[in-house]
Amino acid sequence: MRTETEQTIYLKDYAVSPYRIVSADLDFKITEADTRVRAQLTIEPNPGTAAGTPLVLDGDELALGSVAIDGAPLVQSAYAADATSLTIVEPPLRRFVLETEVTIKPAGNTKLMGLYRSGGTWCTQCEAEGFRRITYYLDRPDNLAVFKVRITAPQAVAPVLLSNGNLIEQGDAGDGMHFAVWEDPFPKPSYLFALVAGDLGSITDSFTTASGRKVDLAIYCTHGKEDQCLWAMDSLKRSMAWDERRFGREYDLDIFNIVAVSDFNFGAMENKGLNIFNDKLVFAQPETATDADYDGIERVIAHEYFHNWTGNRITCRDWFQLCLKEGLTVYRDQEFTSDERSRPVKRISDVVTLRAAQFPEDGGPLAHPARPSQYDEINNFYTATVYNKGAEIVRMLATLLGEAGFRKGMDLYFERHDGEATTIEAFLAVFAEANDVDLEQFKTWYLQAGTPRLSVSDSYDAASQTYTLNLKQETQPTPGQPEKSALVLPIKFALIGPNGSEMSWTGVTGGDVRQDMIVLDAASATITFSGVPSKPVPSLLREFSAPVSMDSALSQADQLFLAQHDSDPFNRWQALQDVGMGLAVAAIDGTPWSDASVKALSQAMAETLASDTLDDAFKALALSLPAEAQISRTIGKEIDPDRVHKVRKELLKAVFAPLALEMLNAYLALSSEAPYAPDAASTGRRSLRNRLLALMVASDCAGAVGLAAQQYAGARNMTDRLAALSASTLAWTPDAAKLLGDFHANFAANDPLVLDKWLAVTASVPEDGVIERIQAVLADPGFPKTNPNRLRSLMGSFTLNNPTQFARADGAGFRFVADFVAEVDKINPQVAARVLTGFRIWPMLDQSRRDAAKVALGGLQTKGSLSRNTADILARMLAS
Repeated sequence: MRTETEQTIYLKDYAVSPYRIVSADLDFKITEADTRVRAQLTIEPNPGTAAGTPLVLDGDELALGSVAIDGAPLVQSAYAADATSLTIVEPPLRRFVLETEVTIKPAGNTKLMGLYRSGGTWCTQCEAEGFRRITYYLDRPDNLAVFKVRITAPQAVAPVLLSNGNLIEQGDAGDGMHFAVWEDPFPKPSYLFALVAGDLGSITDSFTTASGRKVDLAIYCTHGKEDQCLWAMDSLKRSMAWDERRFGREYDLDIFNIVAVSDFNFGAMENKGLNIFNDKLVFAQPETATDADYDGIERVIAHEYFHNWTGNRITCRDWFQLCLKEGLTVYRDQEFTSDERSRPVKRISDVVTLRAAQFPEDGGPLAHPARPSQYDEINNFYTATVYNKGAEIVRMLATLLGEAGFRKGMDLYFERHDGEATTIEAFLAVFAEANDVDLEQFKTWYLQAGTPRLSVSDSYDAASQTYTLNLKQETQPTPGQPEKSALVLPIKFALIGPNGSEMSWTGVTGGDVRQDMIVLDAASATITFSGVPSKPVPSLLREFSAPVSMDSALSQADQLFLAQHDSDPFNRWQALQDVGMGLAVAAIDGTPWSDASVKALSQAMAETLASDTLDDAFKALALSLPAEAQISRTIGKEIDPDRVHKVRKELLKAVFAPLALEMLNAYLALSSEAPYAPDAASTGRRSLRNRLLALMVASDCAGAVGLAAQQYAGARNMTDRLAALSASTLAWTPDAAKLLGDFHANFAANDPLVLDKWLAVTASVPEDGVIERIQAVLADPGFPKTNPNRLRSLMGSFTLNNPTQFARADGAGFRFVADFVAEVDKINPQVAARVLTGFRIWPMLDQSRRDAAKVALGGLQTKGSLSRNTADILARMLAS
């Protein structure tokens, strides 16, 4: 499967393993000092395997004790073990049982891959290649085996013993030890293996499936946190019911367990029947969790549960197919949230995330296709491209086929590939067959990196009553892909007439037009609509039907017309964003906005706020300007973050300061004494109220600073308190430092997840002195440098949310982050590599900042001894 050329692995080299493991009996004996793992692997040769072909099993940091085949110990010449593998020189060319015993040390495993200890709990993380840190194995996703696991551990420190599947036996093992035996009847790859042993509290519930089976549900957590798991349990039960309704998928085991741990590299892991979660995506109570936390818990609980079918029952043949399970499952969790809450608000929120995380990836040195053709380190490909763009590709497929056609394809996918490790080609083939369509060109979305740019111009001929749209698509070169092919772009659209209603037409020529959708599958197309009585304003890319950047010739008046009249909520929001973007970019380029243009946008914002038909959550999204990072990406080159920050701040004040009274009145009207509730209506009301507070503070409205301090002091939930703190610190008001100190002392000091919020706010302050404050946090002997949540909250927020300080003209921000990466890389390479991706902006910066970034990256390279994770990201950064 692998070709090692400077550690590069290629899809073209994929080959079936000569052998396959059909069952794995694992025996864990856990002690405080170490863990002994005995494995009995039933192995058979695959068809075509020649006699004498070695069996090579993966391993990492394992202390080998013994090796035997069918009960007979092997002589030393019959096998070879090194740092990464165990080779059986000449295994039998028949089914046999390989028995190994290894010793591992979970307590010292700071990489948090394989079996490690989080607090007092032993737990695992095996995706992508962590199982090889537990025992020697064919650690590849196309080897599916049935697992039976016996866990023995001290009763006093680990009364809870969990693994995949169903519990079939438990009891006393003597000498203060006890045991549990778990069996998973469904064959699975090793990356889905899970084990947990510890002293944990829990909440329990049950779910009755559509066919009448009762499933026992449990969420395990730190003692005393049980009441914070109730929202997660509620989200789980709603997810199970939704998957039955929407996709006809029932859960298939008798037990479904979730465990919350505090040290975790990912958000969560979908191990069969035993999901392990980062505790920040389980714990929620109004005093410590925000609306965003509740939303994240609901979404990720659903995501990991949905993996039971799209990821577990059907998994990936190889890691190049990662988006097969992740992109599809993100699409499913997005649809779940859309059905549970507001579909337009969810769509806008997902596009904001896509543009903030994936578009920069597509446009920078780390660009790669949704299904890459090569990689150096698979952990570096758990990216926004795989997850978020992967979801957009699935959404386009659903858009092209329609709801019924997409469901037909999904039904055939489950029927045909259940129990298999499969590929993107197989996934698309079932949709093509079920709907009798050709998806060969559509597949290019999976194979080609980069964000397409859709250019639009139009014209109207009053004499002939014809309206013409000219469409053109282009994708810029990306690393390794200088030439780009035309993609299939589903462009949902409507023509909006002068009265604000959608117009009809009598005929259309040119292009592929299907009711409310244009399908652009060539580099360009000219489409002419006849029987159009007056010039329309086109509403294009409705619902953001394709993940592209769009340039149109619409005037500001046309854009504001859409903001007022478009029946598509996404495009109403987008129109306001486009107007704000146009004013900001022009000012940065040296063309100041006119009073009239700003007044028109301000009036449109006022009308949005006053609307009786728009919900609060939508208004909260609409009353905003494009973020600094998005403005910078639109400019694309020679970016000065200080100027971008200054212009955006001035524009925000120019647009929203005239609305001070309206905003204040609306803010006061939205106050509520009702108990906290995470439902959509309550969340929307808080989001609008807090958006208005942030706008009033940022635009220097009279009394706004005091209002923020008042809300902070009187807040009855974390959502409102953190919103007031953030509004004050981002504007760095006279109260900001005091509020930061108060928040740390009174709310963050004794709760790690609240501490994460304080760390993120601290690191995001766009003012000189922030680096020194972060350095002081890192220098504190009590700061947990081994915990990914703490490190990501602090340094991830600094690199991604604070461009004026990270990309300081003197290079101090770049040097600071490079030094941090070098230090943390020795502890946890995944965290180090993820923080290093913040440098992806450096090719777009002005010359002096580019030079400073390159010096910092070069200095990191000269340190040497970097992990494979970090060295891979660094090499791609420097190659740009």
